Amino acid sequence: MKPETFYTLLDQQNIILTDQQKLQFERYFELLVEWNQKINLTAITDKEEVYLKHFYDSIAPILQGLISNQAIKLLDIGAGAGFPSLPMKILFPQLEVTIIDSLNKRINFLQLLSEELGLEGVYFYHGRAEDFAQDKNFRAQFDIVTARAVARMQVLSELTIPYLKVGGKLLALKASNAPEELTEAKNALNLLFSKVEDNLRYTLPNGDPRYITIVEKKKETPNKYPRKAGLPNKRPL
Repeated sequence: MKPETFYTLLDQQNIILTDQQKLQFERYFELLVEWNQKINLTAITDKEEVYLKHFYDSIAPILQGLISNQAIKLLDIGAGAGFPSLPMKILFPQLEVTIIDSLNKRINFLQLLSEELGLEGVYFYHGRAEDFAQDKNFRAQFDIVTARAVARMQVLSELTIPYLKVGGKLLALKASNAPEELTEAKNALNLLFSKVEDNLRYTLPNGDPRYITIVEKKKETPNKYPRKAGLPNKRPL
């Protein structure tokens, strides 16, 4: 997808990018490729592929009408190179974005990236999702949690639901197998007092299938969740 195609597709959704926003996406691409030579951020470095499989793919929650341009608190778990939250932040500057990632080198990249792009209201933390979720400054503080290709829903739910306010939503961006994962995750979702609201299936412009699983938090998460770092992966609920 050429940048011009990216702009045109957004135009068709009534999202008109300013020149500054176009420059932010361009600079994002340049820094991603530059830093990828030092640390492993992505296997995708071709410009047209980055615009399609990273930028366009990341803004799916906006294109699907799940996020609007207002001052909601959004947490991105395991964002890696900033996907999906930072492309959404470029489109919708009012979003307040927090990113937690377990690799400090990635956090360093994201901090430099946000400074270069002039992003405000973005916060970066190095550490494990299981640990931050037991901190009262993070637990039950967010309206939306996003996760893109982080873990299977059975594990992901324990890593993310504790961060949500009651009524808040997890948006899990998946490339495949979302229906099968939900069957596996039934017990975990019940234990965490959360419920699948929808499982949206759509395709990228090149025809690749995608899903966004939307999970709503119904009641406060029991204090014992999440368990200690590593346990959700080793012994899924």
